[in-house]
Amino acid sequence: MNKKLFRNLLLVCAATAAFAACSNTKPAAAEPGLKDALGSRFLIGTALNVSQFSGGDSLAEAVVKRHFNAIVAENCMKSMYLQPEEGKFFFDEADRFVNFGIQNGITVTGHCLVWHSQAPAWFFTDDKGKDVSREVMIERMKNHITTVVSHFKGKIHGWDVVNEAILDDGSWRESKFYKIIGEDFIKLAFQFAHEADPDAELYYNDYSMSNPGKRDAVVKLVNSLKEAGIHIDAVGMQGHQGMEFPPVEAFEKSLLAFAETGVKVMITELDLSVLPNPRPDVGADVQTSFEYQKEMNPYTEGLPAEVETAWENRYLDFFRIFLKHSDKISRVTLWGISDANSWLNNWPIPGRTNYPLLFDRNYQAKPIVAKIINLATENKPENK
Repeated sequence: MNKKLFRNLLLVCAATAAFAACSNTKPAAAEPGLKDALGSRFLIGTALNVSQFSGGDSLAEAVVKRHFNAIVAENCMKSMYLQPEEGKFFFDEADRFVNFGIQNGITVTGHCLVWHSQAPAWFFTDDKGKDVSREVMIERMKNHITTVVSHFKGKIHGWDVVNEAILDDGSWRESKFYKIIGEDFIKLAFQFAHEADPDAELYYNDYSMSNPGKRDAVVKLVNSLKEAGIHIDAVGMQGHQGMEFPPVEAFEKSLLAFAETGVKVMITELDLSVLPNPRPDVGADVQTSFEYQKEMNPYTEGLPAEVETAWENRYLDFFRIFLKHSDKISRVTLWGISDANSWLNNWPIPGRTNYPLLFDRNYQAKPIVAKIINLATENKPENK
């Protein structure tokens, strides 16, 4: 064979082998997401608005698929949206939300069946504007719960059955449900939900759960439901935290108290505000509102380094508690994905710039995300 031809043939063979080797090289593994680091301990979830699950926000969708294995609807499953007029149910948006979860293998929580806020005005009154009777109120509540839970039977993992029924001091919130029906409205709500879907988990959800009065009242409530044979699976501790309140130790104490009743604990609606609050004692009462004041909106151009560091450290303190007690916790859910969409930009003072979530206004992961992942990796349980 001609030497030049032979040499060229060798070069072709070498190039072909190199190409084959490159073709068989596996792509670099993607960086782990929150669900990869935390999924063996508890579900890690987020709340979604309509745009984020309807194809109108591709950045949000990408973050959800990478980092979260549980979702809850921010608004579209509340009663004012599902049944705006008596007997006329609107499921379009809620169906899209649930289907988004199913299609992506994500656990779906329904939020919420009974809540004094964001309920349709007709729900509590007759055609003359007067409060309905106890019998009518029970029937309306039963019809709403039964219709909604039955519609999603087999698709929803669990429901926030009753939301925010107890005040911070442990007394009953004098909502229309309480005033018209009495204390039994909670027992009846759980009963109706369980009858409509016996396989769905059922939860009681509330804020300021670190307060001793509310802690004791919720423990009493859970125990009373169980003693009456009413099905309840978990208590949801809303995690609307500030930089000073609640103390981590008080939060942990409540977590353990709820777990001792024999139900699971979920950390729901988690966010961490860095902004000053005119009244830290208001908890997360959506009815609270104050006028805008410039001095109450100090970080319009971004967080100073020392503030961001303090914010990160406080978030990590809470996640250390979650990991420490992961045997008692079934889910941790952030109340939103991006700072841009957080309700805390407009509560309790409208028009502010807050930084309460794990992803910035461009849906980029903040450094805290990697730190939470590292924390989870460093604290893997020995038996998992």
